[in-house]
Amino acid sequence: MNIENKIATRQSYGEALAELGKKNEDIVVLDADLSQATKTSIFAKNFPERFKDIGIAEQNMMGIAAGLAAYGKIPYASTFAVFAAGRAYDQIRNSICYPNLNVKICATHSGVTVGEDGATHQMLEDISLMRTLPNMTVISPSDDTQTKWVIEEISKIKGPVYVRLARAKTPIIYDKKQKFEIGKGIQIGEGTDATIIATGVTVSEALFAQEILEKKNIHVRVVDIHTIKPIDKELIIKCAKETKKIITVEDHSIIGGLGTSVCEVLSEEYPTKVIRMGINDTFGKSGKAEELLKYFKIDRNSIAEKLL
Repeated sequence: MNIENKIATRQSYGEALAELGKKNEDIVVLDADLSQATKTSIFAKNFPERFKDIGIAEQNMMGIAAGLAAYGKIPYASTFAVFAAGRAYDQIRNSICYPNLNVKICATHSGVTVGEDGATHQMLEDISLMRTLPNMTVISPSDDTQTKWVIEEISKIKGPVYVRLARAKTPIIYDKKQKFEIGKGIQIGEGTDATIIATGVTVSEALFAQEILEKKNIHVRVVDIHTIKPIDKELIIKCAKETKKIITVEDHSIIGGLGTSVCEVLSEEYPTKVIRMGINDTFGKSGKAEELLKYFKIDRNSIAEKLL
């Protein structure tokens, strides 16, 4: 993990879109007056004829994306997560998922790591909302390398996809040789004392916790579940069988997110006690991203304390 070189997954998204645009002329990008923040402005600069700023009209943007998909284009619709999954939920449900259209919804500024924008903009329910929709694939990448892979890979699969991206800069975890597969988690380490299952920005925090615990002679493995739906049941069950404890960590409500998804798998396949770490049925707060991770106890030290 490269802790010196940090990059926000929203930046990775913008860069990946520009590269994808060179390879595939069917890629079109829509934004809702936030292209500087979502970094779709990078694509817009390179391919202005394939970029449309819809304005502050997120619901309309999803409808337009559905129409473009119906005519064979591959639209990437972008805005903040709170507007994408929240404000435009009805259009995603009825205009995109119900007809199973090939729309890629890439939502930035998710979770409490949005920071100073505060509770109104800290979307903590989007995984829950999106994973319950039939036909929807839900992906939450953890670093620059993984995000760039995701953005290209989802252009190759048919159907709706929701990609959850962050505002805050996070360490680069993977090198460019790392192999990824939609629906397959990544196990880091072989520890048998516990498994820490994380997604998105909390994967790097879990890896820092792994280092802290190693110094205490507590050996854990970290599992990066980048694909929330379809989730990697096989890997989750394997870890439950091989380790003494299971902990899930997410910058999302503990209701309906990663922790719930893991519990659903284990309750049916291999009943196991799961400790869920996330936002405990409350709204966020305004503050610096690092401070909020600590406040809501989803930072490296809080994760490590659960196992000390």
